[in-house]
Amino acid sequence: GFAAEAEEAALAVAGVTNSSGAGAGWGRSGVALVTREASGGGFAGSYAGTSCSISCSVLAGEGTAMERDYDYMTARHGQDLEGASAIGRRAGEKAVKRLHPRKVRSQSVPVVYDPRVSGGLVGHFAGAISGTSIARGTSFLKNDMGHAVFAKEISIVDDPHMKRGLRSKPFDGEGVRNGRMLLVEDGRLTTWLLDSATARQLGLATTGHAARGTGGPPAPAPSNLYMEAGCLKLKELIADIKQGLYVTELIGMGINGVTGDYSRGASGFWIENGEIVYPVSEITIAGNLKDMFLNMTPADDLEFRHATNAPTIRVEGMTVAGT
Repeated sequence: GFAAEAEEAALAVAGVTNSSGAGAGWGRSGVALVTREASGGGFAGSYAGTSCSISCSVLAGEGTAMERDYDYMTARHGQDLEGASAIGRRAGEKAVKRLHPRKVRSQSVPVVYDPRVSGGLVGHFAGAISGTSIARGTSFLKNDMGHAVFAKEISIVDDPHMKRGLRSKPFDGEGVRNGRMLLVEDGRLTTWLLDSATARQLGLATTGHAARGTGGPPAPAPSNLYMEAGCLKLKELIADIKQGLYVTELIGMGINGVTGDYSRGASGFWIENGEIVYPVSEITIAGNLKDMFLNMTPADDLEFRHATNAPTIRVEGMTVAGT
């Protein structure tokens, strides 16, 4: 099957010593929503979707010098999945590239986020504009509606009607009509993410962002959220970096939603004179999301592989602490 094919391709990569497992899956889901209002009105609607995925995780190296890495892909349609052997081979190559990481001394440098982790920055932004945080007054962006919160070239979109999007849906968790929205336009914050309850608290109208499971009330959440691509190739994005960090993995959740303070464990590769030169690990990166958002530059390599997506993102002047 696909899982065995992915694992076989990963184990064929020179330097890969063991498999941590591979998987392939397929599923179908459906949502039916019926609401009733006191006035006698209500809503009834349903939709269905499929999803399929392939994943592979492997080890490279021996003994205490072992490194693990992975690759995976999820799509609505099987024909949109990459080949299993390509996913496995990439997992193997990534693990081998991580071998013999070095430490770095503490310094302030540009940090470049690989697309595998850059979506997390967009996710932190979505949390900060969630109606729940705004209504409670617990967001570092609570006073920034209409203001420039990102660099001017950045726009962020939420599109529940994206064709074959992993979180596409024709209506939200309260039966409200939804649609594509620009959350950030040319750096400027244009909307909160609201459901009916948080909209009422703020004296606003719902934005169609209610999300719900089978138990518990709805809460605001984005659908297919992404940062639009910039115009620089990765090579151009890092060309003028004398010393910097290229992050491929983040560890821990050191985010303060009230202040925007940001601190995460990280590993990846060191950048010297515009080139990615060697693997590094056991690093902490720190900054404040407000400053980070204003000092971001996106590359042109946006791909839709996750529910929240972003291209490679460069952030100026972050604190990188070695151990």
